[in-house]
Amino acid sequence: MEENKQNQNNVAALEAVMFLYGEPMDLEKLSKVMKISTEEAKTALEELKNNLLSENRGLILIEKGGSFVLATKPEFSSFLDNFVRENLKEDLTPASLETLSLIAYFSPISRAQIDYIRGVNSSFILRNLLIRGLVDRKMKGNMYLYEPSFDFLKHLGLENISQLPEFVRFQQIKDNYFSAESSKSENQPAFI
Repeated sequence: MEENKQNQNNVAALEAVMFLYGEPMDLEKLSKVMKISTEEAKTALEELKNNLLSENRGLILIEKGGSFVLATKPEFSSFLDNFVRENLKEDLTPASLETLSLIAYFSPISRAQIDYIRGVNSSFILRNLLIRGLVDRKMKGNMYLYEPSFDFLKHLGLENISQLPEFVRFQQIKDNYFSAESSKSENQPAFI
């Protein structure tokens, strides 16, 4: 009975971690972040996959090369395509501008850092900014880092990102913030 409850908790925690992280994660990283064995993580992944397939849910669990990611189900693709297309016709939202500002001043920055600073999941906003060509995404280790694109610089008429107003001041804020947060959160999961 207790083992079943623990397994359900692992499945729920796994779903939350994967939703928050938003990028592919391998089994070892999942087990490390969740502080469970790889066997328990594998069991939780299998159960999450079955739950998402059997329930009336909008997400699926995709596995590729030993890494796993949550994604939307293919049957919602036309609805989501229309949603994204309509969203791209509109001006940038305040949330998009906030995220773009974080990327411009704090780059390179991970999605987890952006989410941590903003306090909300930024996956959709980042995808929107990538589609618009305002940010670039580069792989470093096992995570993506975001930075302003050349189109962003061209649009603002800048030769270099350091020409942004008060750029040096914000670099100091960034260095102070992330060094203070990393020392405060040594017991936090590795992806934050």
